[in-house]
Amino acid sequence: MKAMKKLAAAAAALAMTVSMAASSLGTALPAKAVDDNNDDWLHAVGSRLYDAQGNEVWLTGANWFGLNCTEFALHYLWSGDIDDLVKSIADRGINVIRVPVSTELLYDWMIGNPAQMKSVNPNNDPNYTINADLIRPDGTNMDSQEEFDVFLAKCKKYGLKCFIDVHCQDADNAGHMYGLWYGKSFTDTNGTKVLCTTDVWMETLAWTADRYKNDDTLIGFDLKNEPHSKYGGAPIDAIWDESDMPNNWKKAAQDCADAILAKNPNALIFIEGVEGYEGHGAWWGGNLRGVKDHPVTPTAGTSQIVYSPHDYGPIVSDQTWFEGKNFTEQTLLDDYWYDTWAYVVEEDIAPLLIGEWGGRIPTTVDEQAILSTDSTKMEKVEQNVKWMILLRDYMIKHHVNHTFWCLNDDSGDTGGLWTSVQFNAGTGTDIKWDEVKYSIFEKSLWQTGASGKYIGLDHKTPLGANGISLSDYYATYADSEGSNLDAGGSTDPIQIETKPTEAPTTEPTTDIMPTTPWPTTEPTTDAPTPSGVVYGDVDENGAVDILDVIMLNKSLLGGVSLSDQARLNADVDNNKSVDTTDALNVLKAVVKLVTLPV
Repeated sequence: MKAMKKLAAAAAALAMTVSMAASSLGTALPAKAVDDNNDDWLHAVGSRLYDAQGNEVWLTGANWFGLNCTEFALHYLWSGDIDDLVKSIADRGINVIRVPVSTELLYDWMIGNPAQMKSVNPNNDPNYTINADLIRPDGTNMDSQEEFDVFLAKCKKYGLKCFIDVHCQDADNAGHMYGLWYGKSFTDTNGTKVLCTTDVWMETLAWTADRYKNDDTLIGFDLKNEPHSKYGGAPIDAIWDESDMPNNWKKAAQDCADAILAKNPNALIFIEGVEGYEGHGAWWGGNLRGVKDHPVTPTAGTSQIVYSPHDYGPIVSDQTWFEGKNFTEQTLLDDYWYDTWAYVVEEDIAPLLIGEWGGRIPTTVDEQAILSTDSTKMEKVEQNVKWMILLRDYMIKHHVNHTFWCLNDDSGDTGGLWTSVQFNAGTGTDIKWDEVKYSIFEKSLWQTGASGKYIGLDHKTPLGANGISLSDYYATYADSEGSNLDAGGSTDPIQIETKPTEAPTTEPTTDIMPTTPWPTTEPTTDAPTPSGVVYGDVDENGAVDILDVIMLNKSLLGGVSLSDQARLNADVDNNKSVDTTDALNVLKAVVKLVTLPV
C-alpha cells in the first residue's frame, strides 16, 4: 500500500498433492523428538487452512516493514530491542508477521554478499546497548540476512510464524509504487548493475525457499505486493488472463509458485490480485475477479495457494462503494467485496488472507483540534472506523486470514499499532501501543472463547505470555470453549485425505455485528442512567462524536485529565471504571454500530 490509490473513472474502465503437509495419501508427519522445525507446515482444503493433522487454523497477524527499505532492517530496531519487540507482538496475540522485503535484498543474499543494516548501530560501536543479539562477537554489525535469521529465532522463541512479502524490486522506501515484478534495475553489493527480470525475481524466491525449507517459522511467500497499473512508473498494466504476455500476473505467479514449491513443497504461496479486470477497478492488488475464470494452478496442485487481496477504507482514499451512502456490510458486499474477492472464500474456492487493512484513528489533542474545525475530515475518520469494524467482523465470520497494516507508526497514510518505541538501558524497550486502534484489531485475533487465550500456530511453543500452542488448543480448549474463528463456529478436525463434502461457508448477512459465544462488554440501554450523565460526551459539549473518542483515548494515555462529570459520561458500560472498552464503545456509537444508554 501507501501513497494515493484513488481509482479514477478512467482506471475503472481498464480494460496439494505433492506437499507433505497436504499429502493426498493422508499420511501423518513422522515424529521428531528433537527437531521441531518441520511439524507446523500448513495446507489448504477448500477455503480453509489446516495443519498436517487436519486441524483448522487461522492466520491473524500484522505487517512489520523495513527490510524492503534502504535501511535493510526492520524499522524501529534503531530505538527498540528485537527481543522486546517480538515478545510484545506475541504477547498481544498476533500469531503471524508479514515481512516486506525487496528482490534486491534477496538477490544480495543469494550471491552470498548480504547488504549491511544501515539503521542499527550505524557506527559499529562495540558498546552499543540496544540489540546485543544483532552485534557479532567482534563488535561489528550483523548483515541483513543474519538479522533476519535472528528475527526468525525470536519468532520461534515466542511462538510466532512469519512469511515474506516481495514488496518491491529495488530497496526503496517507496518502491511499492511500481506496479510490476520486473523491469527495474538495482546495483548489487558487488557493485554490479542488475536488471530485475521475471527470471531474477523467481530465482531469488526459489533460492530463499530452498534455504529456509527446514524451518517452518517461515511458512510462506507473498510473491508480489500490489500488482497494479502504470500509475507509479510501470510501462504497462499488470493483467490476469491465460496469455503469455510478460505482464500477465496470473502466469507469472503460477510459474513462480512452481519454482518455490519445487524447493519447498510445504510453503504457502500468497497471491495478490491486480488493479483492473474486464473494466472493474479495485485497490492495488485487490482485484481477484480473474480467479473465477483463470485460477492459479501450480503443477503440484493448489493445496498451498492462498489468495491475498488488500482492502482499505475511505480515509486512505474514498471510493464509490463508500461515497454518498450509509454503507453496511451488505452494501459493501453488493458494491465491491463479493465479486472482487469475497466469493473466493464464500464459494469455497480457496483460502483468503487480507494482506493489508488498517487506517488512522486520531488519538492526540492536536488531531482533535484539527478535526473539530473540519467536518469533512471528521466524517471520513468516522466512516473509516466503521469500515474497519465491518471488515473485521466479516473476516471473523467467514474465516478470512489477515495481516493488519501495520506495526510501525511510520507508515504515512495509515499510522501503526505502535505509537512509540524507546529503549532504556537497564529496563528494556518501552513500547506504546495505540490502544483504541488495537482494541478494534484485537477482536480479530484468534483466541479461545471464554478465557480469551491467544492461539498460536506452533504446535509446541505457546504464543507469548498470554497465549497457548496449537496442540494445547486442540487438546484442551477446542471442545470446551471453542474460539472466535467463524464467529464461534466449529473447529473440528477434518480427515486430511478427503475434502469435506459440504463447504463450511456462511451466506452473506445484513447483520452488522456477529453473534459471539462469549459474554459481551458492550453497553446496554437497560441500565438506568445516573442523573446528569450524557454517555459518550467526554468533552462535555453536548454531542457525541469522534472528538469524544480522541479525548477519552488521550486521557487513558495520561495526556489530559477528565473532570468528574466527563468520567461519568465516559463510563458507558457503567462499571465504575473508565478504560479502553469504554473508548471502543464510544467509537462504535459514533459510527452507529451500537447504541449508548440514555
